[in-house]
Amino acid sequence: MKQIVLKKFITKCHNGQNKLSLALITGASKGIGKSTAKTFANAGWDLILLSRNMDSLKNLKVELSNTQSKINLVECDLSSSNEIESCIKKLIKKYGCPSVLINNAGCAFNGDLIEMDLNKWKEIIQINLTSVFQICSLIVPEMRKNGGLIINVSSHASYNAFPKWGAYCVSKSALAMFSKCLREEERSNSIRVSTITLGSVDTPLWDSESINSDFDRTSMLSPIKVSKTILYMATQPESQLIEDLILMPSGGAF
Repeated sequence: MKQIVLKKFITKCHNGQNKLSLALITGASKGIGKSTAKTFANAGWDLILLSRNMDSLKNLKVELSNTQSKINLVECDLSSSNEIESCIKKLIKKYGCPSVLINNAGCAFNGDLIEMDLNKWKEIIQINLTSVFQICSLIVPEMRKNGGLIINVSSHASYNAFPKWGAYCVSKSALAMFSKCLREEERSNSIRVSTITLGSVDTPLWDSESINSDFDRTSMLSPIKVSKTILYMATQPESQLIEDLILMPSGGAF
């Protein structure tokens, strides 16, 4: 059985060369998503950029106008479970199925776990976990036709417990296991699933009203270097896969 699955996978891999060309990036208007859009566009990829902030996406498209890439914009609020299905179906119909899906969008909140508001809990789980499930449930059936790659952006909070970051830790831990399960289920369909697990990254997340911290942001990872690592993962030959990549600041976690 394993030999049959392997033969099917290799057949779809076009002699092991990377044939991917269209990437869908969620949370693309700022932070890691924005940097990833720039890095991929400069590398010649066509892009579908998704965010709830269309004005920021339009500004980003202007920034990328000096590249040869086709830049497609999709406005979608991933905190609204009812909005996701129509958005993803429309983008597939209009732009085609992406060969790479980068689930980057995320949010955080710090405060006592038991005392946090239920709606805030639901929001974090929806954006960091459930939206990924919803997007994959719509993209994967289309992706099976030609194979593809899914990269889920996670955090070292997925395996480290941090006080007052409970909901975030839970959501990222669940995302890591979701990636592993999806990877095993879709191997035979030539769909590869990766997780990039990050230490703290200097992004606008730290400016959010829901975050109260005094971390030294100069010691954090930079979004542009993270984006280059994501590109490295995406450009691996289709006959191989970086399943889990951990990228930390050289000074360690904090």
